[in-house]
Amino acid sequence: MTNKPRALIAGGGIAGAVTAIALHRAGWEPRVFEARERGADERGAFLTVAVNGVAALRDLGLDPERMLAAGFPTPALAMCNSRGKRLAVLPLGGPAADGSTTTTIRRADLYAALRSAAAERGIPIEHGRRVVGFTEPGVTVRFEDGGEAEGELLVGADGLRSRVRAALNPGAAEPAYLGLLNAGGFTSRPVDAGVPGLVQMAFGRRAFFGWVVEPPHEPPHAPPREPLREPAYEPSHEPPYEPSHEPPHEPAHEPAAGSGPVAEDRPGNRVWWFANPPRREPVRPGEFTPESWKNYLIDLFDGDDLPAAAIIRASDEVLGPWNTEDLRRVPVWRSRRTVLIGDAAHAVSPSSGQGASMAIEDAVTLGRCLAATGDTAAALEKYERLRRTRVQKVVAHGRRNGSGKTAGPVGAAIRDAMFPLVAKMLTRKGDPQAWIFEHRVPEIV
Repeated sequence: MTNKPRALIAGGGIAGAVTAIALHRAGWEPRVFEARERGADERGAFLTVAVNGVAALRDLGLDPERMLAAGFPTPALAMCNSRGKRLAVLPLGGPAADGSTTTTIRRADLYAALRSAAAERGIPIEHGRRVVGFTEPGVTVRFEDGGEAEGELLVGADGLRSRVRAALNPGAAEPAYLGLLNAGGFTSRPVDAGVPGLVQMAFGRRAFFGWVVEPPHEPPHAPPREPLREPAYEPSHEPPYEPSHEPPHEPAHEPAAGSGPVAEDRPGNRVWWFANPPRREPVRPGEFTPESWKNYLIDLFDGDDLPAAAIIRASDEVLGPWNTEDLRRVPVWRSRRTVLIGDAAHAVSPSSGQGASMAIEDAVTLGRCLAATGDTAAALEKYERLRRTRVQKVVAHGRRNGSGKTAGPVGAAIRDAMFPLVAKMLTRKGDPQAWIFEHRVPEIV
């Protein structure tokens, strides 16, 4: 036993793991409770840790190169329309002065890296322990299996459907469906889909599609690759790829221009992708089979001059569907000994590209607030004051981005005509998202 105050963390995902590391660094004894059984959450698509999130990892004493070793830098984004016409190339963050660069990584790989870091610090993560309620003063949490645990602090890092949030906010609004479904996956064989490491997103005629070619993994001490020769800010009118002339149901196996031969399915040839089909009503469990979902997505993109349909065909497993949701505003984030963090407090649309980074920033802020004072209630109040305004702006930003993913024929024509002009105007004085990317968590005195 130690004399350190005990922190009980509901949720062992990204938010829960980084919070545990932050509280351990602040002198607490964290204990993490994950509702799912061990291994149940090792599947999933990928996410972006933006440059601000990379910097926040460093603030936790974590080495970003190690935590994100399974990912790859993605500092730029190319936008195009359904005909493959390039509309603009925009920055996604980095490299910053400290070397931080926005990085794309499989969700399971980031989980594994963070949990390994937690284990090295002696932080226990207990699986199959779903928190269903709690009482104060002091904190006693109750589990679905009938067990209990006691501590001096409860952190609700239990995601979009947070039980801890529901207890703090009885009768409050539930997560809001944004009118888009989500799908994703990884190709099982090579597809000619453009420049490795360049995120590409397209306004398809019937759905939005995004993809990135995984760069080849280099052996240790290999000389650095040439950087992407894409303009950082200037819109371009070149297509992002050369459309394949292969028959529509035979994925192309020809090498991408300038890439050399593609003779085998090795890491670096795969394409990571996602799709956002618009839909008025949320999808219901069991509505699609894996086969019908894949065919549905292929049909959505078959008429577009994009590699989308070929990419989906080349994916043995297609993830989804799941609903795109966010939380507009959570009225109560905290009590005297309980606090919300990550998606439990402020779930953002995937369109923001900031879900993981906001959770990491939250953890750094909470740890610093608790380290600066022995008054837990005062520390939680300061944490909320430092974080609420910023995350609400990011939630609103993600919602606006998501609302622009669908348009009718007239709206699409206007968008295609205006997008390059608006992008050029917005980037004339620098990155319009600098307020997101350049944020650094302040030191707490």
